[in-house]
Amino acid sequence: MKTPGKKNNLFEQFSNAATKFTGSSSAFIIALLIVVVWAVSGPVFHYSETWQLVINTGTTIITFLMVFLIQKAQNKDGKAIQLKLNELLAAHERASNRMVDIEDLTEAELDQLHKFYVTLAALAKQETDIHCSHSIDAAQEVSAIKAKHLFKPKHHGTTSGK
Repeated sequence: MKTPGKKNNLFEQFSNAATKFTGSSSAFIIALLIVVVWAVSGPVFHYSETWQLVINTGTTIITFLMVFLIQKAQNKDGKAIQLKLNELLAAHERASNRMVDIEDLTEAELDQLHKFYVTLAALAKQETDIHCSHSIDAAQEVSAIKAKHLFKPKHHGTTSGK
């Protein structure tokens, strides 16, 4: 959301314009023309080392700069997508709010959540009602109830604990 009267900084403006341009057909055609002109000029320069160095240096510099430009665009897009997903989770009354900002979890924590959803998917396949839904919180409640019943100490009249 842009705030009226607030301007992006110079780098933000440049990166937005550069990202938009480099993803365009015009940019591809210009790059293609540069390569064609370079290739056609080969005989004029006798395919010299300098002739080869020009294209190698140019493409290396452009590639180096594009890596950072692409990463900035991906970071911005990723953040926007995460915010949109967080809004959907927060707005849905049955969605688990624990899923908001899970991108900050460790890899091991994400793996644990993934295992949970694999199990949840298996449970969903067993459901006869296709509209039945399970959330993390509902699954934890069911798990707690099961754990209470499964791990109740059995009294056999002995005091040894066996």
